[in-house]
Amino acid sequence: MKKAIFTGLLLLIQTTAYASKPSPQSRAEHMPTAPYLLAESPTFDMTIGQFREKYNAINPALQIADYRAVDSRGDKSNLTRAASKINENLYTSTALEHGTGKIKTLQVTWLPVPGPDAQVARDKARAYMAALMRFFETNLDEEQSLKRLDELLKKGKGSRYFTQTVGALRYVVADNGDKGLTFAVEPVKLSLAAD
Repeated sequence: MKKAIFTGLLLLIQTTAYASKPSPQSRAEHMPTAPYLLAESPTFDMTIGQFREKYNAINPALQIADYRAVDSRGDKSNLTRAASKINENLYTSTALEHGTGKIKTLQVTWLPVPGPDAQVARDKARAYMAALMRFFETNLDEEQSLKRLDELLKKGKGSRYFTQTVGALRYVVADNGDKGLTFAVEPVKLSLAAD
């Protein structure tokens, strides 16, 4: 299971690392860095522990367990990665700024389950994704967040990397079909408008 979690965690990182598909031989040489992997990229003003405590307090039916560091030997991005298993096909993960532990991205990944439990599993994944959205956009209620989430998932359907910016937030959808769907929330840098 650890391998599946690590693979899923890297799923979004890999899809955000390149939007175009170079040939397999040149892919490693030409992969641009994802926005949250850049040294100067912004962070949310909280650590993963602070997020989890606040999130769990306002979402008693959609709890997130402790995040555990993911082994990322050979990773040169200087980020700490961690994941928290919700169930066998749903987990949340994060990339943290090294040193401060502040959050650069929060992700919910759903691994589709075939058969009669597919819809129940999908609904649970949607509930967690919408709760993550509401955590950062507190003006949204459950119905509004589910509606916005469904719009984002529809726009990102079949895309390895789809983004939409809302104020100081970037929503990312990485749809890898039967290999999984990741929904992420990341901070964006706001620039001052010129006078």
